[in-house]
Amino acid sequence: MLLPFLHINTIEAGCDEAGRGCLAGAVYAAAVVLPPDFHDEQLNDSKQLTEHQRYALRIIIEREALAWAVGVVTPKEIDEINILRASFLAMHRAIDNLVIRPKHLLIDGNRFTPYPNIPHTTIVKGDAKYLSIAAASVLAKTYRDDYMNSLHAEYPQYDWNNNKGYPTRKHRDAIRLHGTTPYHRRSFNLTGDRIQLSFDF
Repeated sequence: MLLPFLHINTIEAGCDEAGRGCLAGAVYAAAVVLPPDFHDEQLNDSKQLTEHQRYALRIIIEREALAWAVGVVTPKEIDEINILRASFLAMHRAIDNLVIRPKHLLIDGNRFTPYPNIPHTTIVKGDAKYLSIAAASVLAKTYRDDYMNSLHAEYPQYDWNNNKGYPTRKHRDAIRLHGTTPYHRRSFNLTGDRIQLSFDF
């Protein structure tokens, strides 16, 4: 059972991202402030839900949340600042767009760049523990899926409507055959055949 909040009587926003491990496309993040009495039996980590369940839940979350917003960081920005920083920036942009200013942030994961003047708590696998983070994971995932489906219409050879930009064999084979697009992350190991050094700082 997911928990409604970490701090009682505090306006909390749950934050999560989608697309961090992809080879192509923007990284998306969402921030969600749920009412204290919100409850939905199906709401869980978006990765544990079917596509139909995610989209059905998105309607409920957007209707019942006190506030919600989505933030986006482009592939070009990802290449410039690295994917870890880009994930945090996407969360910051989502928080920027909330119509209610939260007093505390619940962040999925174990690291975060502090948001100005709002304390936060990082929670490993938080999308399976707190309702607001789970709600944010659903919004981030579905909005990013919509985006990748739209890109698929432009570049169908990469199978983005199925892999959503993740490094499947079909995706990597298409990169070898057709080359890259403006949406590919050039700083990533796109074909998987070279040593990749990672500097997350």
